[in-house]
This record gives sequence, structure tokens and C-alpha cells, in this order.
Amino acid sequence: MAENVTDTVFLTQAAFDKLTADLESLKGNREAISKKIAQAREEGDLSENAGYHAAREEQGQQEAKITEIEHILRTAQVGEGPASTDRVGVGTVVTVAWDGDEDDTESFFLGSRENAQLDPSLAETDVYSPQSPIGQAVLGARVGEAVEFDTPTGATASVTILNIEAH
Repeated sequence: MAENVTDTVFLTQAAFDKLTADLESLKGNREAISKKIAQAREEGDLSENAGYHAAREEQGQQEAKITEIEHILRTAQVGEGPASTDRVGVGTVVTVAWDGDEDDTESFFLGSRENAQLDPSLAETDVYSPQSPIGQAVLGARVGEAVEFDTPTGATASVTILNIEAH
């Protein structure tokens, strides 16, 4: 499953539908930005034309967002959170104790930011993707199990699973 997890973005149907609508809206706005660029180009010298440069910048940002959303949708696995909380899975809220210290805990949503942004109950919850080092380490773990992973700085961290909730 690890190979699939690293290549896949997990989305709820609601998140997939919202991203699809956002993509269509961005694509529909392409003509308006092209018109802004054409109007600004007609004003003359492009080297000192702030309107032209602003429109080109807006176009670049929009095209980057379109590319990003298309990639997410292309690699998305659409479904709902797990029905069972026997093991940590995508769509669960996981509470861990750092280095086994129950006074040093953290709860986080294991899934995509797109899903979390659509759910107001997750507004204050950290989000880790299943592709992240901690996400890969806790995926499939049970309550009481300790797992280790390498942090981006190269250090090894350890967490003990304290609680798993379906979300």
C-alpha cells in the first residue's frame, strides 16, 4: 500500500467536487485575463506598462493553480473516511504521544488539506498527509503501538498512538 499512498491524494467526494468546480471557474476566467493582457498591450511600451505586467502575473498564478488542481484531481482517490478505527487510516484524527510522553501529545487529521478545508470541525486541527514522514509511520498502526520515523531534519522521532477517531 505504501507505493499507492505516496502517489495518491485522498479526497472525499465533496472535496473532489469543490476542486472540480474551482478548476472549471479558473479555466472559465482565462478569456478575461487574456483580454486584460491584450488591452494593456494596446497601451504601448510594455517595458513600463504596469497593467500589462500585473495581468501577466495574474495569468501565471492562475495557470499554476490550474496545473496544481489538475494534478490533484488526476491522482485523487475519492472515498470517505474509514468505517473502522482499529487502525490509523486516511480520514482519521489521530492522537499521539511524542516519545511516549503522555504529557506531550498532539492530535492531527491524516488526509489532505483539501478535505480539511471543507470541514469546519477541522479548522483548528493540524493536517498531515499520508505521504508525510509521520503519516507514513502511523498509517496502519493501532492504539498503544509506538512507531518511529525520520524527520525532514534527519532526526528520528517516535510517537505512540493514543487514540484513533474516524472523521
